[in-house]
Amino acid sequence: MSGGGWYRMNQAHLMAALARVRKALERHAGQAEGDDTAAPPDPERSDEGMAPPALETLCRTLGLSQFERDVLLLCAGPELEGSFATLCAAAQGDSSRAYPTFGLALAALPQPEWAALTTGGRLRHWMLIEVGPGNALTSSPLRIDETVLHYLTGIRAPDERLAGLGEAVPAAGELAPSHRELADQIAGAWSQTAGSAAFPIVQLCGREVAGKRAICAAVAERLDLQLDRVPSAALPTAPADLHKIARLFNRRALLASGALLLDCDESEPGDGPRDTAVGLLVDAYRGPLVVSSRKRRNPIERPVLTLDVDRPLRGEQREFWQSLLGDAVAELDGQVERLVAQFDLGLPTIRAALAGALGRAADGEPDGLGEALWHSCRVQARPRLDDLAERIRRAASWQQLVLPARQTRTLREIAAQVRQRALVYEEWGFGQSSSRGLGLSALFAGASGTGKTMAAEVLARELDLDLYRIDLSSIVSKYIGETEKNLARVFDAAEEGGAILLFDEADALFGKRSQIKDSHDRYANVEVSYLLQRMESYRGLAILTTNMRDALDEAFLRRLRFIVDFPFPDRAERAQIWQRIFPEQTPTAELDVSKLARLSVAGGNIRNIALNAAFLAAAAGAPVGMEHVLRAAQSEYEKVQKTLPQAEVRDWT
Repeated sequence: MSGGGWYRMNQAHLMAALARVRKALERHAGQAEGDDTAAPPDPERSDEGMAPPALETLCRTLGLSQFERDVLLLCAGPELEGSFATLCAAAQGDSSRAYPTFGLALAALPQPEWAALTTGGRLRHWMLIEVGPGNALTSSPLRIDETVLHYLTGIRAPDERLAGLGEAVPAAGELAPSHRELADQIAGAWSQTAGSAAFPIVQLCGREVAGKRAICAAVAERLDLQLDRVPSAALPTAPADLHKIARLFNRRALLASGALLLDCDESEPGDGPRDTAVGLLVDAYRGPLVVSSRKRRNPIERPVLTLDVDRPLRGEQREFWQSLLGDAVAELDGQVERLVAQFDLGLPTIRAALAGALGRAADGEPDGLGEALWHSCRVQARPRLDDLAERIRRAASWQQLVLPARQTRTLREIAAQVRQRALVYEEWGFGQSSSRGLGLSALFAGASGTGKTMAAEVLARELDLDLYRIDLSSIVSKYIGETEKNLARVFDAAEEGGAILLFDEADALFGKRSQIKDSHDRYANVEVSYLLQRMESYRGLAILTTNMRDALDEAFLRRLRFIVDFPFPDRAERAQIWQRIFPEQTPTAELDVSKLARLSVAGGNIRNIALNAAFLAAAAGAPVGMEHVLRAAQSEYEKVQKTLPQAEVRDWT
């Protein structure tokens, strides 16, 4: 509601309507004579195309009778005119009752109707007035709802009862063409049913949360709707409270062209009270409604338009990058293709990533724009996954990794496939027929300390990708269906940035699948199948580690792209590890690598021994020597409850 001409006309109309009710009160109080209850003519309008006054819009939209209209004005009077309260007291013959009541309305206003007093009447159903405490319904104080009062004066004020439930959805910004088509479908469906009893519900499914919100915002802007997003977690679970909220939202939809985006993206189906609350609101709300969820929800009895929202297509992401970068695209020398191949981002995230990269450049970071963009995209893709897994610092390099040539060659092949998958899958056509089997999955098998986690760090550093470790023993749940939900959260969060996922303790879930003897065996096999399916479709690299390869099912192993065995290091390999284990800055004194290599321990143990030896030497104020390493080795063996073989350390000191 805006415009000075309309506002002046609305005020004049409201004051004229109030004057009519005041005359009725004065006549009932014996202060006026005659019948002056005829509706006054509308004030003359300066513009034939001007919207009708707020009072008339409210009465027509909500179906108020003449008596209900007058009761509403009776309750508005004390708020808008100071003399109204005194007049109410005079009309009721009691100076202490300077407020409107139903009894006063029935006695003083024309065309009285008892139905207007009931909870099913339009005044109370739409919560236009509030009945205060009292001994009887007819003598209890009445008060106009604050939001309705502001509406009558021409002001759209937020309702405090809804303030904690929702928030206005910001403007959409630019939409990808595929998302624009979906917005066109929704706008068309709602436009065809405008003015009907109920709009068709729109159900938007998929993981592209930002895209779904942008689509809704674009539809609201096109149809001039006031769109609020309501998280399902904010809904009360008590039916009485929920029905009140639904009425307020319905009232807002009718009077202020309101629309709702019911956000169920962060809730999981199966939460009984929450699902019930969502269902009650969906059934009760009659305005334009979008239900946003990752998966399709239970069937809804009203007409439903269900649409799947994916992230913008690769070509659309590429075009958006190019439009934002402008002339800088030429300087990047193919970096945009690299970004699009690795990161699957929505348009708002792309815009944020570019802003982050430009800010990094403005702060004087030495990286070029291409590397700054890569770093910014990685950061943008992190937040959801950081809540679900442990991000590992990528410190290790190829020089620190000591493995036989065959294993090293396989690791380099893995890195090459991650780099070239866009070329092979998209340009060469391998990914056009099916998404299954295109995920890069690997099993790292070997005893503890043989370098499995270090190899994953090396790959992450080589590819400049984030590495996240997920402990499968904490993912697996005894409750049916929970393991799949936990895995889905991890993979869904990782998709955006294609991070490297390192699943520790694979044998916790992927042991040899047993014959189906009961329901638990059957669901254990379902969990295995689900993870295999997600690994095969995951666009990044997923690595499983195990200390017991023989415990894994062969059918499972056949579906992995790579298997890398990490053998226990022989003496020559242990010598290489000892040569590289101490940083260049560490002072050492006459360390004999050939003697140290006799110690039959894995690389992880060697690192522990070297680190503890460094602390011993630092405490003694001396460089690291053989005696410090010997003491550290003894502590390491004691930790695992083993005896240090004297033959291996006989001539160390």
